[in-house]
Amino acid sequence: MDAAGGARGHQSRAVVAWSEVWWVEHPEAGRRPFLVLTRQAAIPVLYSVLAVPATRTIRRIPTEVVLYKNDGMPEECALSVDSLTGVPKELFRERITRLSVERMSEVCRALALASGCA
Repeated sequence: MDAAGGARGHQSRAVVAWSEVWWVEHPEAGRRPFLVLTRQAAIPVLYSVLAVPATRTIRRIPTEVVLYKNDGMPEECALSVDSLTGVPKELFRERITRLSVERMSEVCRALALASGCA
């Protein structure tokens, strides 16, 4: 342990939250934004969280949610809910924005369609 009481050599993990979009350094997808979808109560005890990647390729299909600069994104992009995946918390680097309640309602509708639960 170090002087602050933490484990030596342990990299601090980002404190992510539901509805936040973060830059992620993903080994397969590279550096890209991901939306955190894991429920808030579960995040502290999990190694990975459910997250949706953003892409510049906008297909305007029902399982995508288009985000704009006024949503806090650096450029227009689409959340590809069909690509929902588990992402280790240690890969989250920098918070970009928190999505509005209205935007998260769109994400939840897209998730219901993508999962066949709609």
